[in-house]
Amino acid sequence: MKIICIGRNYTDHIEELENEKPTDPVVFMKPDTSILLKKQPFFIPDFSNDVHHEVEVLVKIKKLGKYIDKKFAHKYYNEIGLGIDFTARDLQSKLKAKGLPWEKSKAFDGAAVVGKWIDKNEFSDLNNINFRLEKNEEIVQEGNTKLMLWKIDELIAYASQYFTLKIGDIIFTGTPAGVGAVKTNDNLKGFIEEKEVFSIKVK
Repeated sequence: MKIICIGRNYTDHIEELENEKPTDPVVFMKPDTSILLKKQPFFIPDFSNDVHHEVEVLVKIKKLGKYIDKKFAHKYYNEIGLGIDFTARDLQSKLKAKGLPWEKSKAFDGAAVVGKWIDKNEFSDLNNINFRLEKNEEIVQEGNTKLMLWKIDELIAYASQYFTLKIGDIIFTGTPAGVGAVKTNDNLKGFIEEKEVFSIKVK
């Protein structure tokens, strides 16, 4: 399976990092080895002194698809989740300054947290889902899918123009403002509405 990540999908986060607003979704990939194993802590890698949390709504693909029309995209997933796209911000900044790919800063081992999955039918409107990240019992990121520049079905249609979507693939749909550094002994908890879907320790 593969992880397809969308960058710059919330205006407030674009402004937060002083990035240019894109005309198309920004896409990058993570390998399956970047998934943090269940019940394991997140270890800050030796090569970074500034790893940031980026909480994101996730979508799990349930069937093979290519060149998917937006109006049919809803048929390709049944579950919604929440996760973290950990980013070695210091390394990413160096790579971006040189015009180099981001993968070393975003696709390293353990850089993708994948929480519990929820049946999409539990939500009355997939384009109006509240989610948040708490660090040490304090809310640090809050978002709602209505604020996405590109909605879930649009992202599936767009990504499928370039990559064949396969069963088990995961799409990270972008992060709202509030990203920040994690430190040893931090406790991170993710919530979709009021349902806790992951809890991890930072080591």
